This record gives sequence, structure tokens and C-alpha cells, in this order.
Amino acid sequence: MSAPNPELNYRAVFISDIHLGMRNSQATALIDFLKNVECQDLYLVGDIVDFWKVRRGPHWPQSHNDVLQKLLRKARKGTRVVFIPGNHDDGLRDYAGMNFGGVELRRDAVHEGANGKRYLVLHGDEFDVVVRYARWLAFLGDRSYDAALALNVPLNFMRRQLGLGHWSLSAFLKHKVKSAVNYIGEFEEALAGEARRRDTHGLICGHIHHANERMIDGIHYLNCGDWVESCTAIAERFDGQFEIIRWKEHLAARGKQAPSGRWLVEAA
Repeated sequence: MSAPNPELNYRAVFISDIHLGMRNSQATALIDFLKNVECQDLYLVGDIVDFWKVRRGPHWPQSHNDVLQKLLRKARKGTRVVFIPGNHDDGLRDYAGMNFGGVELRRDAVHEGANGKRYLVLHGDEFDVVVRYARWLAFLGDRSYDAALALNVPLNFMRRQLGLGHWSLSAFLKHKVKSAVNYIGEFEEALAGEARRRDTHGLICGHIHHANERMIDGIHYLNCGDWVESCTAIAERFDGQFEIIRWKEHLAARGKQAPSGRWLVEAA
């Protein structure tokens, strides 16, 4: 398969934390991404459907159905699609090892790069002490994140009236508060340790909605980010090199608008 833009044709692509069923899921931007990007292997690295939100009463517009249909269509057309559930769709882990509509359901996977290096692929919530040992606190954090996302809308409306650019309160709180920064660092190091224990050269994960690529004591750490705010993915080129795709930059360069008329790069 070849992408409309040859520069967007990859050996493998990894996306996570779409959170379909959540009001702030950037499904329209993801559909645009899936239309323009082609790959041999597509890994869905957890929290694709947010069953936590679905149980409370989902927000499920047509665009969320379109994402699922587009993923299934890619599988039918020859893309290998591997789905690794996360904590928001963890009920699907009971079906690990099965295939549905051409989509392979796995608890985790090992991806072999073009250069022969092996990468452990998993969502990452297994190494989040809050999710593992204080599930009630994880639910509380989920509600707080929703509140911060909701506040992004009036804040950015006022900023636009003042001629200022988009700014995310939730991202500011997550990445600037010292305890959150420490949490991210500890999370990354714990996952690097697991990759080392599993005798892989690196790992690719999601969960913390923070796209990143760095070396941790010889382990190549990559995080997909999310499709709630950042609209990012990890991609492997045919020479084995990895990169972070920041789709909002592609949308801004093309002046892409959502069907509602709101700019996709400003959608919240």
C-alpha cells in the first residue's frame, strides 16, 4: 500500500490512547491521519475505546464509528493490524490470542525493526502503580483530567478573542507540576527495565499521553502520545529509523478544517 504522500508511507505505525467514546477524542483528526498514512504493520497500543466513559454514558458521534471502520478496512486491504488493549479497554484482554475482522488481539507484542532490533510493544498501565494498586484514585484522576480538558474550551475561546494561540491547561498541569514530571520519569524507567528483562532493544508504549523518544540506559524508549490532545504517533521508516509524527503540524500546514468549520488543530 502506498500513501498519497510517499513521505507518509512507513514500515510500521504505532498509535495509542484514542479514547473513542470520550467527548475530547480527536477522531476526525485521526481519520485524516489514517487516510493519508500507509504502513505494513499498524499497532493499536491500548485505550482505543474508552469503556470507562461508555459505562457512564458515551459520546459516540459518527466519526467514532468511522475510525473503527477505517481500521477494519485497513486490515481487509492487507495491513497487519495488532490491537493491544490498555486499562480503559482492559476487558478485551480476556480475548488475547484471538483475531477479529483481521485484527490480531494481543496482550503485548515484540516488533522486529528493519535493522533486526526487537521492540517490546505494550500499553504500559501494568507499570502504573496508581492503576495497579489504587484503582479508585485512577478513576478520580480520570475525572480530573476530563475537567481540565473541559476548561480548555472557554480558556482558548478567550485566547482567540485576544489573538493568542491555542494553549492546553491539562497539558500544562500534567507536564509542569513537579510530581507529574517525576511520575513520568519513573514510569519510563520502569518500562525500560521491563524491556531489558525481556531482552529487547527498546519498547513502544502509550498510557501517559506524553509522546517521547529517548535512550534510557541503552534501551530505546518510545511513547505514542495520544489522540485526545497531542494527535501523535510513532512510525518506523523502511530503514529502521523511528520518528514521532505530530499530526497537528500536518493539519496546520494544510489548513485543514473539521466538518463543523472549527480548525482541527484547535479542536478540544
